[in-house]
Amino acid sequence: MKKTWIKTNCGILCAASAVGRTEKKGPLGDHFDMHSEDDRFGQRTWEKAEAEMQRIALNTALAKGNMDDGALGAIFAGDLLNQCVGAAYGLKDFNVPYFGLYGACSTAAEGLILAAMTVSGGYFDRAAAIASSHNCTAERQYRSPLEYGAQRAPTAQWTVTGAGAFVVGEAERSMALIRSVMPGKVKEKGIRDAANMGAAMAPATAETLLRFFDESGTEPHDFDLIATGDLGYEGGDILCDLMRIEGVDIRSVYNDCGMMIYSRDTQDTHAGGSGCGCSAAVLASYLLPKLARGELKRILLIGTGAMMSPQSIQQGEYIPAIAHLVELTAKEEGSEWRSY
Repeated sequence: MKKTWIKTNCGILCAASAVGRTEKKGPLGDHFDMHSEDDRFGQRTWEKAEAEMQRIALNTALAKGNMDDGALGAIFAGDLLNQCVGAAYGLKDFNVPYFGLYGACSTAAEGLILAAMTVSGGYFDRAAAIASSHNCTAERQYRSPLEYGAQRAPTAQWTVTGAGAFVVGEAERSMALIRSVMPGKVKEKGIRDAANMGAAMAPATAETLLRFFDESGTEPHDFDLIATGDLGYEGGDILCDLMRIEGVDIRSVYNDCGMMIYSRDTQDTHAGGSGCGCSAAVLASYLLPKLARGELKRILLIGTGAMMSPQSIQQGEYIPAIAHLVELTAKEEGSEWRSY
């Protein structure tokens, strides 16, 4: 079978995040670039607030990199809304070719993969990847408006109000290197419960991880961190069990962005965070700076997405899932760039 592991030669030049008040009150609150106390970001509707988060995140990332949108060859962006209107409306004033993505919660990783491949291939000098989600827009679209007061299942995750933006470009100027990527394959294992997305996504994550270890010749202990985005507590436990059944123990280096962003003890977010903005904000604000400072040397980010729609849920369909993998290393690892 043809290999799906792709080596890349680029890095993340700069990144930025914008989040809501619940995220600001969480364990990573001091790391985010921007936040809104009322989750509206000065906008009249929740959908416009999400679009504004994308605009703020990209503008902030560009400012941190001392560049403007003229430096970008393309934008890869998406969200959870129908037809990705958060990205389309939020980024409409940037004079850059735009690719709208839908990968559910895997959108940030999907955008980074496409940006890394096109930059490494010489098609663009630089490209941006942006992803967002908003608790109020997601609840209204997939479940019911917050005003309804529906009871949440213990396995349900809390959609993160947040956005993350990344500018991918030349390795020499990067804060962290994108060493390789692996696109995911759609997997469906008979899960219908939209309140347990972690269970739906865990099998796809295990498939991607096992494929990566096989094709790259690496093992879990080769990495400081294997971070999913985002299985939450329920899906994370299932993933570790699935990997153990296959003879691969990842638990000592495993964590999940949905578990990192909220406090299980003080914030009632049930099974942890979810949404396109979850892994995007955690990577931009917390994990990338750790790589830039050398506190982390080598990590795997696996963006996990439940590829459902309101209609498929209402029709009782099983939930297909995807898991996209991005390997990131600290800049000082560059001397070992091709040493597999």
